Amino acid sequence: MAAGIRSGPPRDGHSRRRLVAGAAAGCIAAATRAALPVTEPQSPGPEAALPRRWLRVGDGTRLSLVDTGPQAADGPAPLFFVPGWCMPASIWQPQIEAFRGSRRVLALDPRGQGESDVPAEGYTAQRRADDIAEALDGLPPVVLVAWSLAVLESLVLFERHGAGRIAGLVLVDNSVGEPPAPGPNDFLARLRAKRRPTLENFCRAIFARPQPPQRIEALVEGAMRMPLEASIRLLSYPYPRERWRDLARAFPAPLAYVVTTNFAAQAESLAAHRGGTRVEVFRDAGHALFVDDAARFNAFLGEFGGIRRD
Repeated sequence: MAAGIRSGPPRDGHSRRRLVAGAAAGCIAAATRAALPVTEPQSPGPEAALPRRWLRVGDGTRLSLVDTGPQAADGPAPLFFVPGWCMPASIWQPQIEAFRGSRRVLALDPRGQGESDVPAEGYTAQRRADDIAEALDGLPPVVLVAWSLAVLESLVLFERHGAGRIAGLVLVDNSVGEPPAPGPNDFLARLRAKRRPTLENFCRAIFARPQPPQRIEALVEGAMRMPLEASIRLLSYPYPRERWRDLARAFPAPLAYVVTTNFAAQAESLAAHRGGTRVEVFRDAGHALFVDDAARFNAFLGEFGGIRRD
């Protein structure tokens, strides 16, 4: 367990049993922390072209997959990144560039996101988990790095397909159903009423360090590709919080929970109930902590993800 993590107050039994819009409660709580004071903007620089290939999944949807290509058979397990709600695979550029010279790196544009197709259907935890499973076909076991909404979808992947394809799992900054539960918010109402301004605020809020305006605009434009109702369905998975908690606690392979202070108490609870869980708390970063503090995140991931291929 990481030092200095403090647990939150226990929830009463009625609250624990209540069905919640699990994705919205966690993702939006994570993204709306107050911005940290900084003296200079942190620019990621121009994004380089990323090597991509296309994958057609079972329902006919074409998904775009960043893939840096094969590596030596005795190298470490590939890194496989999945972004959060409405975000593109390219948001993982600091990690792709850091690791592509030493191991195979892949990053998925989920359906409706990034450069992937925008189908009318399939915006459920089950279908999105199946999309990840199909993207893993033919690969050796990977270190799966899942951020925000993808945290929940990676747990459903484990539930539906087992852990045989996952050498290690890194859950990044979303609720995993441990106490304390995130509080209510009006994000969905604001999204319906004023979509673009709400997305603009969201895309700025996920970073603690100011980003170039053109980068925020690109993220907003990308998020607008997905139909409004589809984006709301993704934030409305109607499951009890305990579902995520039980899946995370039961995961049999190495597991890391990397969070901002929003989920420090949940991290303490998960570490207390699941032996061997690695916890890292980023106290000076926003929801996109792997961008705000890429050097620290990459150092942690390189150490945790040094799992050798089978």
